[in-house]
Amino acid sequence: MNTFDLLGHFDNNLILLSSNVPESFKDTFNFLQGDGLYEQGVMHFLQGMKNTMWTHFDVFIADAQALAAIFMLISFGMRSYEMMAGDKKLEIMPLLRPFALVMVIIWWSAFTKVISYPTDIVAAKTESLFDNGQMQINALRIKRADLMIKIADQLTTIQAETEVAQKEADSWYAKAWESVTSTVKEGFTNVWNTVTQLKNRMQVNLQLLLTYTLETLALWVLRICVYIIFMIQIIYSTILIILGPFSVSTSILPAFRDSFASWIARFVSVNLYSGIAYLVMHISGLFQQYALEAEITRYEQLLSNAENTLEKMGWFASNGILSFGIVIISFLIGGLTMLTVPSISTWIVSTSGITSAVSTVARNSSTALRAASKIVTKI
Repeated sequence: MNTFDLLGHFDNNLILLSSNVPESFKDTFNFLQGDGLYEQGVMHFLQGMKNTMWTHFDVFIADAQALAAIFMLISFGMRSYEMMAGDKKLEIMPLLRPFALVMVIIWWSAFTKVISYPTDIVAAKTESLFDNGQMQINALRIKRADLMIKIADQLTTIQAETEVAQKEADSWYAKAWESVTSTVKEGFTNVWNTVTQLKNRMQVNLQLLLTYTLETLALWVLRICVYIIFMIQIIYSTILIILGPFSVSTSILPAFRDSFASWIARFVSVNLYSGIAYLVMHISGLFQQYALEAEITRYEQLLSNAENTLEKMGWFASNGILSFGIVIISFLIGGLTMLTVPSISTWIVSTSGITSAVSTVARNSSTALRAASKIVTKI
């Protein structure tokens, strides 16, 4: 089954998944786990924060204009001396360059919007692609959580039945043990041991709590990595916008001629974070959809009335957690792949400085993720 067939399969089952889960359960789940894999409130807050921070583009405009005027005088003086000394001939276009750079500083807001427009288009399209997949993932998450509760209820029922069977066996064992033959004693001992072992495996409450704890940790690792990337983009882009006029003004001098071009490359690279991040989140979402669908299928098999269901239920309960681990792994992998967004951006627009700054954050985040993975593995 290819990607498009898989997405079509999820589209056909989305309404069915939503209708099988009670609305009260959906409300409770969304209240506890958030209204999506990435909470919509936080994502809207980050977008609003970016728009708010970008309104402070004119903090150093006046200072940059004054500095540009000084550098223009210095530049014209140097070129005039070179022409007077006979080292260079009169050239018109190089003399117009400082005026063009000053116009960029004056129209700084419009200039930054023009530069960021292509990256905004990329971000809008990848965000739309990401949003469509999130509807399916959230429906699958709710369906899976509902099945987990049903599995826990069934395990609790089996545990209660084993406890009653044990009490009845103890009563019968105390009253009638002396009156039975050795063959019956041996057979009953085997049955009683089996019942006791089954009872010990059905520790549902602690297993369910441990399962939700591990999944919550993995989910928050994923969310933290996503929020870090968007926060890095907001901080870097804001600094570039506010202090960018100084790069424009210093590029008037021949010694710093490339500073403006470097600023443009870095600004475009940072603004690509959103589009690349949404694309990475969409690709990770496909793996998360597969993981959720796979576990839902297995949960439904455990809840079916097959002949070996009780045996599978016993082995499943003995794993320690009421999860197959695929979803937890998909969350961790999604978080790790989000840390590659800055590197992918520099592949598209080659820059210097941004990679070294981001690598420190990514390295520290990777260390924290490895420590969290070791804790999950030990548990």
